[in-house]
Amino acid sequence: MKSFLTALTCVLVFAHAEAQNYDESKVPAYTLPQILKTEDGKAVKNRKAWEETRRPEILRLFENNVYGQLPQTYDSISYAVTEASKTAMDGRATLKEVVIKVFKNKKPVTINLTLFVPKQAKNPVAAFVLINNRGKDNTDPARKTKSEFWPAEMVIDSGYAIAAFHVSDLAPDDKDNFMTGVLQLYPEQLTTDNGMRAIGAWAWGASRVMDYFETDKDIDSKKVTVVGHSRGGKASLWAAAQDERFAMCVTNCSGNTGAALARRQFGERISRINTTFPHWFSNNYKKFMDQENQLPVDQHMLIALIAPRPIYATNASKDLWADPTGTFLALKAAEQTYGLYNLKSNLPTKPPGINEPIYKSIIAYHNREGEHDMTLFDWGNFVKFANYHFKK
Repeated sequence: MKSFLTALTCVLVFAHAEAQNYDESKVPAYTLPQILKTEDGKAVKNRKAWEETRRPEILRLFENNVYGQLPQTYDSISYAVTEASKTAMDGRATLKEVVIKVFKNKKPVTINLTLFVPKQAKNPVAAFVLINNRGKDNTDPARKTKSEFWPAEMVIDSGYAIAAFHVSDLAPDDKDNFMTGVLQLYPEQLTTDNGMRAIGAWAWGASRVMDYFETDKDIDSKKVTVVGHSRGGKASLWAAAQDERFAMCVTNCSGNTGAALARRQFGERISRINTTFPHWFSNNYKKFMDQENQLPVDQHMLIALIAPRPIYATNASKDLWADPTGTFLALKAAEQTYGLYNLKSNLPTKPPGINEPIYKSIIAYHNREGEHDMTLFDWGNFVKFANYHFKK
């Protein structure tokens, strides 16, 4: 019965998608909130003003109006390598299956991390960590099942570690059961309108994985890239905005409340995302259903929070639901923040052509041919992006 209802929900969502605005001529006139102007109207002209005043303001605005608070305290955390193999991938990699346990008020949450490290590495290596919102078989540690969604072999052969954890460990992606993970540690979040919900829980989990990386001698914790696709891409952005230990962020086809501008009202809108997935964002976000222009923020400001660290956003040509143009425009609007650090984006003035990635840039982008997915083409460019910034 549950699978039938899930399938029915998908049918209804895609049926509604057909009725959404996919016509650029119907995009309404809009004015984006200014990134470099404080709430009291002062211009932000340097890094000091950005880091001490405006950045904290924007972070608070997203917490209070969109993603909810992200609790920073817990009583204890432990790590245990439960499975290990030095002969993974025909001897090319070392496999570690790590159990991360976090306790608060005597209640635990467990994060199961799968990690592969290149066998030939002589020094700690840079790593990609995926917030996996697809089936667990996509990140099969035994490698009996292999998926382009997480092409571990290709990443290992490129000299990087690759890791993944599943969103269900933090918050099941289900409006009736999302509170059974991390939110058991922070029940007060469920009683406040700016409380953390599922997307926040997944981002919180990414930070606990980073806690572990800081203890693993095989990982260069200063060179960790957090990766997410679709709803996972919304979480990777929020994780990187909150946790500056992540060296880079990749957000793949993340769309509404990810990397795409809400005010364009193109493809998926706030009303649809909050109706279909009411457990993803704070209750306060529901105030802006069909009221995008009333939001005190937009997604260019979330991207700006990642400055000065590199960010890579993507789209797919047949995935108008995630608004490729709105994603590119959000990246362009965030460039001014990187300018405070004397960092110049190499993005063109107009969106690049299909399958023409711009990865040699502090702000990177591509629009791949095809459907809403994460593929070898995407990962190949993420590796090139990492090579460029980590000077490999």
